[in-house]
Amino acid sequence: MITISLCMIVKNEEEVLRQCLSSVAPACNEIVIVDTGSTDGTKQIAKEFKARVFDFEWVDDFAKARQYAFDQATSDYILWLDADDQLSEIDMRKLIKLKRELPADVDAVSMLYHISFDAAGTPNFTYRRNRLVKRERGFRWIGAVHEYLEVGGNILASDIAVRHMKSTKQKLLPSTRRNLEIYERRKAKGEEFNPRDLFYYANELKDHGDFGSAVVYYDKFLETRKGWVEDEIRACLNLCDCQNALGKPDLAFASLLRTMNYDVPRPEASCKIGDTFKGRARYREAAFWYRLAFEVQVQDSQGFVLPHYSTWYPHLQLVVCCWELGDQRQAIYHNDKAGEYLPDSPQVKHNRDFFDVFFKDKPSPTLDQPK
Repeated sequence: MITISLCMIVKNEEEVLRQCLSSVAPACNEIVIVDTGSTDGTKQIAKEFKARVFDFEWVDDFAKARQYAFDQATSDYILWLDADDQLSEIDMRKLIKLKRELPADVDAVSMLYHISFDAAGTPNFTYRRNRLVKRERGFRWIGAVHEYLEVGGNILASDIAVRHMKSTKQKLLPSTRRNLEIYERRKAKGEEFNPRDLFYYANELKDHGDFGSAVVYYDKFLETRKGWVEDEIRACLNLCDCQNALGKPDLAFASLLRTMNYDVPRPEASCKIGDTFKGRARYREAAFWYRLAFEVQVQDSQGFVLPHYSTWYPHLQLVVCCWELGDQRQAIYHNDKAGEYLPDSPQVKHNRDFFDVFFKDKPSPTLDQPK
């Protein structure tokens, strides 16, 4: 059985830290907590779990703080989490099982990261992160902001999921400018941004409403042709949002088409192209793109996955498109398909009620052989 060191960096996390540690501590041989300046009860909570607590002077560099935490670990493998992350009981048991069975030649284990959820608690925004790494490999953290762990070798893709559970404080407060300000200070010092910096700086600008500047930096990122393909696709999708916010729908549409420079049409891009045509009452073209969203097979990747774009959303939009095109049978079919994903959806129920009224005194179309 391998041993695991949990390594975390924290600051003022008393609201969420206990839940995080409770959810994962049974699988860990040691807990390393690096505190970057807490003024609340964070350290005391960490010590309740017999964590080794270290202080680290904040230097506007997340990678340096995380690397310092990794340097304190003594176990065979290192697991990292943020204070607002948790494992469900099922996933904690999976981690314990993995701990017993992990082959010796595995250098890193990626896990699913669920960062948002629908009203029923089902993940609706997911991607993968390398979470558990062999300590002797000496993998390093890179990036002052939006840091990442550079790993290589034999990487196992597990079905263990980490859940990002925002604190009450995070939900109530406006988006922090911390990361944006770090980038601004670096830029003011004349530091040269690498492609990844350009992408994440653009994201920060977009998230804070500076859409014009975000467009400039997304274009700079894409012009380097040196980004990760998932970031390139996401940059095009974000460019679409920025251009729409700037009142430039034609450029927004062009940004969606630009995603296809990098891969097959992704479900999100297909749905947004469908939305564009649907908004122009061009229902035949819209229907084509909505169908593509759930028909095209996308290879597994570590990029962002928003499941609704390949499940209920295109089916629900096809209800309108098919009805407007006079294909009532297909409209009912796609509403039923949307209902398979969202059985309690008010929109699905509204559509069914509408169909019942419409066909009350008419023969209902058969659905046994959908087109």
